[in-house]
Amino acid sequence: MLRPRFFTAQTLREGLSLALEKDPSRHIAKALRMREGDSLCLFDGSGIEAHAEITSVEKTLVSVQVRDVSDPPRESPLHTTLIIALSRGDRMDTIVQKATELGVNEIWPMISERTGVRLDSERLAKKRDHWQRITVSACEQCGRNRLPTVAIPASYSETLQRSMEQGDSLRLILHPDGNRQPLPQSCGTLTLLVGPEGGFSSAEVSAATEAGFDALQLGPRILRTETAPIAGLAAAQARWGDLSL
Repeated sequence: MLRPRFFTAQTLREGLSLALEKDPSRHIAKALRMREGDSLCLFDGSGIEAHAEITSVEKTLVSVQVRDVSDPPRESPLHTTLIIALSRGDRMDTIVQKATELGVNEIWPMISERTGVRLDSERLAKKRDHWQRITVSACEQCGRNRLPTVAIPASYSETLQRSMEQGDSLRLILHPDGNRQPLPQSCGTLTLLVGPEGGFSSAEVSAATEAGFDALQLGPRILRTETAPIAGLAAAQARWGDLSL
């Protein structure tokens, strides 16, 4: 039986005794009703995974003893940055969750011309923290030991400028009128740019092209904003990463 997995922000090492944070402690004690002597799996976001044993259980505080640590290879060889326009409702939550499962390394939410979500800086920061917590839950579920980073949402122009600092990354912007040109046989670093519900304006596509992005059409059907990034990431991982049929 698989041991429950939990994230801790504390650096893990063999023999360490530690008290887990409030959220995992509450889940272990109240939801799972685990007891002293039960085993669980911990990871600290750096790649380290540890087998630990519960030494004490209180309502909101669980203490454990780390028995052994390892660094299992579960990260894709393809380093991926997903740039995604903010969208309404829980679409962003779904995108962040599924992108994490698909091995994305960085998520850059951005505000484009047709983005329907307008929030002040304080609420944007809170949204970013919320999405980062989603990456934690997704990693706990899928077995990843390295947390993707979620950036604070930025403007389209700021995001393009930042992307130009990524060196030789392959840059693709998903667009229904994009080319179906042959893609390179190998790729180590990918930046994938996906627009909002209303799509990119022609000026935004031109700006992305000037920033080194190639417009790519995934297929003959127009995909929704929550479908396109998942399809694009899955296709990229199948071609250059660690997904296979």
